[in-house]
Amino acid sequence: MKIDFANLQYQYQLYKQEIDKSINKVLNHGKYIMGPEVEELEGNLCNFTGAKESITCASGTDALLLAMMALDIKPGDEIITTPFTFIATAETIALLGAKPVFVDIDEQTYNIDVTKIEAVITPKTKVIMPVSLYGQPADLEQIQLIAKNHKLKTIIDGAQSFGSTYKDRAEVHYCDIYTTSFFPAKPLGCFGDGGAVLTNNKELALKIKQLRVHGQDKRYHHKYIGLGGRMDTIQCAIVDVKLKHYKKDLILRQEVAKKYTKALTTNHQSLITPIIKPDRTSAYAQYSVRVQNRDEVQYKLKEASIPTAVHYPMPLHLQECFSYLNYKQGDFPIAEKVSQEIISLPMNPYISDNEILIIGENLEKL
Repeated sequence: MKIDFANLQYQYQLYKQEIDKSINKVLNHGKYIMGPEVEELEGNLCNFTGAKESITCASGTDALLLAMMALDIKPGDEIITTPFTFIATAETIALLGAKPVFVDIDEQTYNIDVTKIEAVITPKTKVIMPVSLYGQPADLEQIQLIAKNHKLKTIIDGAQSFGSTYKDRAEVHYCDIYTTSFFPAKPLGCFGDGGAVLTNNKELALKIKQLRVHGQDKRYHHKYIGLGGRMDTIQCAIVDVKLKHYKKDLILRQEVAKKYTKALTTNHQSLITPIIKPDRTSAYAQYSVRVQNRDEVQYKLKEASIPTAVHYPMPLHLQECFSYLNYKQGDFPIAEKVSQEIISLPMNPYISDNEILIIGENLEKL
């Protein structure tokens, strides 16, 4: 029995009739860039989250760039973030000539440790950028308070967390700008690349809309240096269909996670399962556990046709591309420790009880 990690094909078959109809509608009207489906999706993203403004874009990476460009991040500015994340979080900071300043993570949630943020704030600090890793928001109220006290802006990298909540509200209500990704394997994914920027600030939203189309305020008149960051109409049409079913899919993901946790904590005392704080919910982009013998676990599970992944095997401060920052081994010990132990198990809304049982039984043998 082969277990699918993300089960994207199964999801397509579930919504095939609606998705095909939406794609064909775009093919027939021919407005492949900035067609009506773009605005329709943006409105529905606002309805889903309660955000005042939503701007789709070409990827989660572009979403981060647009957010920082909207806040006028310049070379030499500093942005505080986590070293335990996908490279796009810090890569985009560096692309604008700014400096990523890393803070170690909380060992339970794997998100940025808010108790260590103020120690690295300098006169050059402009933004605090937490990442909602694996789908769980960081300690957003505390981050907001720190930002307010130091007159800083906040961007949430929510590439993995669309649909999660903090104190019963969407994350966009706890920051200046929220960004997300619609990469196919994300909880809400398209069939290519895509992303979105959400905000409650109308001025920032207008600027982001202009930055998304090469800084234009009207055709061939460029107010800003921008980029070609539009999300294709077909991809917007696909996400809009999936968004209609997303609340149900989120509940299913959370139910799968609960079943995993129950099975693994009952029979596998050596495993560390995800901890979700009681005042928030997770979109469960990943279901990641910690083990001491990761290579052996991956090998044995692969032999049993159970796919796994490692998100992420090397913290950003140890990556060669960031060597110029002069961080070294031991600077962020929690991130370094977790990166050596973390392993992601198959996670999607459609994993069966039997599949969870099989995964648990195979882990029990190790």
